[in-house]
Amino acid sequence: MTTAGKGLVERLQDGENVICAEGYMWELERRGFLRSGAFTPEVVIDHPERVRNLHEEFVHAGSDVVEAFTYYGHRAKMRMIGREDELETLNLAALKIARDVADRTGTLMAGNLSNTTTYDPGNPESIEEVKSIFKEQVEWAVKGRADYFIAETFDSCSEASLALEAIRKYGKGLPAVITMAAYVPDRTTDDVPFPQALRRLEEEGAAVVGLNCARGPATMLPLLRQIRQTCKGPIAALPVTFRTTPQQKCFQCLTDPVTGAKSYPTELAPLQCTRAEIRQFATEARELGVQYIGLCCGSATYYLREVAIAYGRDPPAAKFKPELSMSIVTGGGRGERVKKTRAFMVGDIQ
Repeated sequence: MTTAGKGLVERLQDGENVICAEGYMWELERRGFLRSGAFTPEVVIDHPERVRNLHEEFVHAGSDVVEAFTYYGHRAKMRMIGREDELETLNLAALKIARDVADRTGTLMAGNLSNTTTYDPGNPESIEEVKSIFKEQVEWAVKGRADYFIAETFDSCSEASLALEAIRKYGKGLPAVITMAAYVPDRTTDDVPFPQALRRLEEEGAAVVGLNCARGPATMLPLLRQIRQTCKGPIAALPVTFRTTPQQKCFQCLTDPVTGAKSYPTELAPLQCTRAEIRQFATEARELGVQYIGLCCGSATYYLREVAIAYGRDPPAAKFKPELSMSIVTGGGRGERVKKTRAFMVGDIQ
């Protein structure tokens, strides 16, 4: 719970905004503690201090939320890597790490559900397995004293509904933020336009609905405008931090600007957004009325700081925001030696 004692719903009802750091999976892979491909969170067990540190870094940058790192920490994924027997241990450990950081920093702590990757709406056995996956993760999050739930990155309306159903049935009344991943089409994989899909989830009881992952700022914003017109309550926006375009709407289909090769998932570095692009996205999202804001895959603390500042915050990390007047390259350093060095750097002298 925050220092003001307000929960998620109370804050939103009072017209406040909530900043939520996501992107743990991507950042921990980038740091060398998680495998690209499987994307499973065994780092929680193997290197818990790394998860704790990242939580602390995101709060330092402005996050109001510490999200337990249980994304893909479910039975089907853990079975895939041969560590299913550690499933409960992993979930409870992730929740404890997040709870401890949240209590120490006065932030909210969220339990986390994700798309399962195994869901098949035409297979009754798959549906039952997904229900079981969600049930046990919800029950563990309640045991771990989560303040609310994040259920994220669903591409089908029906799987998102199953996650929300589990939260409402086993979540002891805790509110749910449900976010979906929009790939290239502006509709879910079960062919429901996203504004209507998210309105349906609102009607089913979600406290907040919106989009996360898949699309970068440039291609998420147009769809968010449609969602804002359709949905009645608070909406969420947590894009990836990559330069998606109208021709390549999601980061899964981005290509390298030099070679033309597919960039996802390990060769995306040349396609990262600038800080200015993240700041512009956050500014436009705030003007649109997005109350629940953050960043997903590709996020880093310097990006989240831009979001926080655009939303009128002054996080501890703002103390270290750039001051380019002090730079030899961009500042106003005097003296012929400095001028000549700067000319060499920027190419004014060949």
